[in-house]
Amino acid sequence: MHALKTRSDRSDHDAMMSRTSLSHSGAFVLPRFLRKPFRIASRLFGGGVNIPRYAGTLGLVSFLGATGIYGMIVGDHTHTVVKATASTFGFAIERVSVAGNNETSEIDILEKLGLDGETSLIGFNADEARLAIETLPWVAGVEIRKVYPGSVVVSLEERKAFALWQSGRELLVVDEAGKPIVPLNGSRYASLPLVVGEGASSRGKAFIETVAAYPDLAAKVRAYARVSDRRWDLLFDNGVRVLLPEQDVKRALAEVETLQRTKNILGRDILSLDMRLDDRVTVQLTPSGMEQREKMLKDREKAAKAAGRRA
Repeated sequence: MHALKTRSDRSDHDAMMSRTSLSHSGAFVLPRFLRKPFRIASRLFGGGVNIPRYAGTLGLVSFLGATGIYGMIVGDHTHTVVKATASTFGFAIERVSVAGNNETSEIDILEKLGLDGETSLIGFNADEARLAIETLPWVAGVEIRKVYPGSVVVSLEERKAFALWQSGRELLVVDEAGKPIVPLNGSRYASLPLVVGEGASSRGKAFIETVAAYPDLAAKVRAYARVSDRRWDLLFDNGVRVLLPEQDVKRALAEVETLQRTKNILGRDILSLDMRLDDRVTVQLTPSGMEQREKMLKDREKAAKAAGRRA
């Protein structure tokens, strides 16, 4: 009695026989994971797959686009391409507004922005522009805003000129912290307080404020001189120098103010007034003051002798 073979049994049998015959004949058998791609490729080249009409064009465009992007990145032309593209679509920077600049030229600001006629607002780097503008001497801080489609707003905070600092033969405009801003050029800042000597720029603000509490003196001060970065001298507009002590400066200033109010000491023929000692004031006379003093002493001596003879 023979058993009937089903269709699946026959298929398995045929496949097994086929593999057996192929193996015996030495034919190549594809691995399982390559069989499906092979069948798709066979159908594609055999006409079994319908290719869209514009597939070749789209493929070519995609290939060229990918090639262009790759070349743009490798050649570091990204910024140029973005700028040109954005400008074409209406994002070119056409307006720059500057506020808060009293000392800083708008031309200098525009140079630091690095704009040209094709710079786009999309590709414009506000952080880099801010850092560049902050290198300008008067600029203490800056804020940059991009306003679409094509405007840049620059807001400045500038340093304040406080005094003139004489360093060697150079006169510099300094801020309240004593940091140099620019060299003195012209007479615009000639009326600022003049501080002289090592350490004078950084310590000048506190000392000038101390002297300001004595208005009779402060109104006549021409310069504040720092000596060996230890103490101060006051140089008055008539050439008189007042030597102040290292400590207890306020006491010395109060005493000088009293002498000025009661004896007009600063209006006399003196070169200097030394206040460095607590128990005495030393006065150095001018040459003419010395002559007057000698004449006065001689006249006094003559008067004393005459008085003695009469006695």
